[in-house]
Amino acid sequence: MSAAPDSAPQPDDAAAHAASPLREAVARKGSFAQTLRAVGWSFFGVRKSAEHAKDLSQLNPLHLIAAGLAAAALFVVLLVLLVRWVVGSGVAA
Repeated sequence: MSAAPDSAPQPDDAAAHAASPLREAVARKGSFAQTLRAVGWSFFGVRKSAEHAKDLSQLNPLHLIAAGLAAAALFVVLLVLLVRWVVGSGVAA
């Protein structure tokens, strides 16, 4: 008689299973242009729920993080430049 195979998950199997959703998300084929468009609409604050769901299923989360950080940095730089221009022009005095 042969012994029944051990069906309990091994630690390596559990780690591979836990990482597979992340790997699947990173392997999504959404373009970076689609990501920039989604981030832009999100900064503007107007999103349709159907478009949001579509973006969640298609866009690469690493692209979203990179585009979000870049957009936030650009926004801060533009605000600083605007404040410097207003203060330098004497309008704020």
